[in-house]
Amino acid sequence: MSRIFGAIRQNGYVVRDIRAAMDHWISAGVGPWFYIERVKTDYFRHRGEDSDMTMSAAIANSGDVQIELIQQTNDAPSMYKEFLDSGREGLQHVAYWPADYQALYDRALSLGYRVGHEGRIGGEQGRFCYFDPPSPAATIIEISDTNGPKGRFFERIRKAAMDWDGSDPIREIKPR
Repeated sequence: MSRIFGAIRQNGYVVRDIRAAMDHWISAGVGPWFYIERVKTDYFRHRGEDSDMTMSAAIANSGDVQIELIQQTNDAPSMYKEFLDSGREGLQHVAYWPADYQALYDRALSLGYRVGHEGRIGGEQGRFCYFDPPSPAATIIEISDTNGPKGRFFERIRKAAMDWDGSDPIREIKPR
């Protein structure tokens, strides 16, 4: 438990092949996966500049911890691209889901954290922010507002994992 951010709620993996990554996790018994081929963001900014980053994402739970797989599908600026360009693939960030997103965002900035990239998915309560790690060896910290539709979607995924029998392991979600 972080005294600043709370409990880790998600491990985020940046991968080059999201289908292969889902297959790996399915073979380990984790699923079902909720897959979005083209995630629609309301906006996305990398280091303060608008970016037309596009990505696919897949989400499943292992107990109360959410596993997120991200495959960037273009070369637009993002922390995902920076991670891959540095020769890495795999765990890129841990995410926290604060009850008061804005208060934690402001507190993190006051403590010297710097925004690497941020955006919004699905309206005002779909904000997310990835903070630059304090050193190259550190894991990126994400905070995500889950007080709106995104939180309800995440709860649906958690509940699906609780009773999953191995059937229908990849469930494609079409963005609205």
